[in-house]
Amino acid sequence: MENQTTPVANEQTGPMLAVQSVYLKDCSYEAPKGPRLDGNWNPQISLDINTTATVVAPDVNEVVLTVTVGAKQGDATAFLVEVKQAGLFVMRGLNAEDTRRAIGTVCPNMLFPYARVAVSGLVTQGGFPNFVLPPVDFNELFARGLAQQAQAAQGAAN
Repeated sequence: MENQTTPVANEQTGPMLAVQSVYLKDCSYEAPKGPRLDGNWNPQISLDINTTATVVAPDVNEVVLTVTVGAKQGDATAFLVEVKQAGLFVMRGLNAEDTRRAIGTVCPNMLFPYARVAVSGLVTQGGFPNFVLPPVDFNELFARGLAQQAQAAQGAAN
């Protein structure tokens, strides 16, 4: 049977954002002393989230959501997990602002559930209690980043 494109695909002329694939690009897990839980498991959790994008082909961007989670019990590091969840996204007909917004909000929102599962799996496989990342509002993070950029630009202009 011959592959044929559908008429709908051929008629796509407006702005388009579509996910092509989602994949785990890199991950690491460290537990310096292993899961020595003494019944007082009440760690201090640190969470760092970063998004980067690279153009890999015309109209195709690789967006990488990096999630780093650290857990400290007292002064000792219990575990440190870093997951780089990536996706290839077709972005066609978007202006520069819409592309920035897609990379900063839409793409990370699509990638985050996969990163959440990867982090949870690594922590659990490491012998620690189940850990689920809290929800993240990427729209808020994006807006905060824009406000910080505007403030920095204003400070540089003065």
